[in-house]
Amino acid sequence: ACQPRKILLFEQGEPALYCIDQELRALVGDSQVEIVPVLGSVCDRALSLQVLARHKVDIILHAAAHKHVPLVEMNEVEGLRNNILGTRILAEAAQAQNVAHFVLISSDKAVRPTNVMGASKRLAELVIQDFASRSKFTRFSMVRFGNVLGSSGSVVPLFQEQIARGGPVTLTDRQVTRYFMTLIEAAQLVLLAGSFARGGDVFVLDMGKPVVIRDLARQMIHHAGYSVRDVKHPDGDIEIAITGLRPGEKLFEELLIGADMQTTPHPKILRAQEEQLSEIEVATMLKDLRVIVDNVDANAARALVRKWVKGYRISGDQEVG
Repeated sequence: ACQPRKILLFEQGEPALYCIDQELRALVGDSQVEIVPVLGSVCDRALSLQVLARHKVDIILHAAAHKHVPLVEMNEVEGLRNNILGTRILAEAAQAQNVAHFVLISSDKAVRPTNVMGASKRLAELVIQDFASRSKFTRFSMVRFGNVLGSSGSVVPLFQEQIARGGPVTLTDRQVTRYFMTLIEAAQLVLLAGSFARGGDVFVLDMGKPVVIRDLARQMIHHAGYSVRDVKHPDGDIEIAITGLRPGEKLFEELLIGADMQTTPHPKILRAQEEQLSEIEVATMLKDLRVIVDNVDANAARALVRKWVKGYRISGDQEVG
């Protein structure tokens, strides 16, 4: 709709790249927008530099990340490699090729994280803040928000699939709440926030009130034309089964680390004022992380997270920071 001259789709998963390429080509229609699919990883330094140079990229929307909490919890080294080193490599390439805007798509799970995925996103934010403090041309910023309805790994497609199979619909805890935003609204606000960037900004999207996931499950069952089976309604169609919180999972997500907030020209986009690591601290963290990745050392990976992420704690433990 914004009529860019060219959209580069930089993705390491072939099925995902194929799907988004086909979807966008259908949307483009007869317009002059060029779609260029690139199969590759942000951890590939040579390819990242080559792609940015060849296509003279103006804006990077960096959403590439391993983001499924339980999977990253079991594959912590790869999660940190992709989410932190990949961010660093792409940011360095953007700076080298004089990309005008670099927007990191972050997560509410980066706030006082209880899992490696959230901690990796917080460290990626700190890396981008470090680049912003030293950048002479590229404007680096971050946008932090919660769950996007219908996105990859979202609870909504999972519930739909479980309902279609006749249940049960699985819920980790009766009290779990999450922030939700529609795909269209999230995309629009990310683009707007990027245009507001001054450099080093942490933008937080107003996600409204958190949703009780149990209520969402009940609504989806009813909207599908079924009834909930429970103690009071033993003849209902579909049961909601409580499975217990997964490793690293929170009952409630947050969007802010500190209390300081500033407004922007859009009422649903706020600018957070949060602590940064020094240039030396970031360099030390990245040096240690490279050694951890080379040695595939899971214990050292968790030690690194505990050392550098303020507020990180394993679920049920006291704060570490």
